Amino acid sequence: MPALRTRSVVTALLAAGLVLGTTACTGTPLDNIVEGVVGSGVDQVTEGIDESVRGLAEDVLGGAELSTDGELPSTFPQGIPLLGGEILGGAGGPDGAGWVARIRIDEAAAFEGARAALEGAGFTASNVSSDATSAFGTFTGAEYIVNLAIATTNGETTATYVVTPV
Repeated sequence: MPALRTRSVVTALLAAGLVLGTTACTGTPLDNIVEGVVGSGVDQVTEGIDESVRGLAEDVLGGAELSTDGELPSTFPQGIPLLGGEILGGAGGPDGAGWVARIRIDEAAAFEGARAALEGAGFTASNVSSDATSAFGTFTGAEYIVNLAIATTNGETTATYVVTPV
């Protein structure tokens, strides 16, 4: 599949998740985005999947790589600093179209450390917003764009990284 078509498909899926997330949930727009895209897109697809079903899902998704075993997908780009914490799962789109990493962290205030680490690695921040329980920012580098969202829901704080090639 050509890279442009693959990116269009990934973008369409993310957009659909955003629309569903903002229309089906209540709460802040950031909560809706995180719950809609990552919660539905990663948790519901991968939760409780055994290895045979995982292989089938990866085939159906056109080579997408799914991870729920505490590891990031093997194709996740090196050089993107991630917050420390328990890796809940991730996904890698086919042909390097994009990646997702979801990490349980201690508190939403960790965003400032994540921002500093990304900026220290050469990324430029934009569209940054944060409060006591959530944060969001876009970080543009030479090779990748990283959208980082942190949200606290029911006492659990997660950081979700969505990485796409520039």
